[in-house]
Amino acid sequence: MFSQNDLQQGLLTHSFGKQLYIFDSLDSTNDYAKILASQGMAEGCVVITDHQNAGRGRMQRAWFDEPSSNLLLSLLIRPKIDAKQFNLLPFFAAISVALTIEQITGLSSSCKWPNDVLINGKKCCGILLESSIQNNSVEYAIIGIGLNINQIQFDNELETKATSLRRECGKEFDRCEIFRNLMQSLEELYKNVQQNNFARILYEWKMRDAVIGKQVTLFDHKKEVKGLASTITSDGGLVIVTSEGLQTFYSGDVTMNHQY
Repeated sequence: MFSQNDLQQGLLTHSFGKQLYIFDSLDSTNDYAKILASQGMAEGCVVITDHQNAGRGRMQRAWFDEPSSNLLLSLLIRPKIDAKQFNLLPFFAAISVALTIEQITGLSSSCKWPNDVLINGKKCCGILLESSIQNNSVEYAIIGIGLNINQIQFDNELETKATSLRRECGKEFDRCEIFRNLMQSLEELYKNVQQNNFARILYEWKMRDAVIGKQVTLFDHKKEVKGLASTITSDGGLVIVTSEGLQTFYSGDVTMNHQY
């Protein structure tokens, strides 16, 4: 199980990761973080666990993890942005993860719209963002991050689609070191979020984009759309060239040829 000392020793942030709620196992770190947020907890608070009993990803998918192998956490933020910028928060989180992976491993990473991080085309991190919006402003947001670090075995369905830092590098990693690095990356990029300046975040995303220029199928509310992924808009939408013309989406699940 994580200890507060191991996680925070050498942590160089101002607030991110300084208030910790640590669990051996938990149904969902996001659910617990939402309770803390509703009680007025300050931003930067992190809920972290060794294992999630009822973890979930986007589109209500179940999230399975190998106990004591990965980073499973939720970060509470209270960004001073309006609701229309909410769709850019997953980009902020994904780029923070990508920068951490690259610094720790030296590997290149890529980002799959709207919020997955890949290594060599395989998913190593999923992000689930939930929020409370009041009067067209974001009251708080919970950033759930599941980063595969030392997990080796995956369920049959995920064996060819998922990976971990250990599988890609052939060695174990210190999860606490990665936690500290991730908190620092998140807090540094969060300065841009607070200034309503997403230019750097979008630039970093486009440098790593795994979808643009590829033929894709997007599933959105039981509707299937096929076409060429064209660009990412300034507010986080994915533009697809379809047989009916240009269409922009702000949610959905994208599948690429030979990928998921």
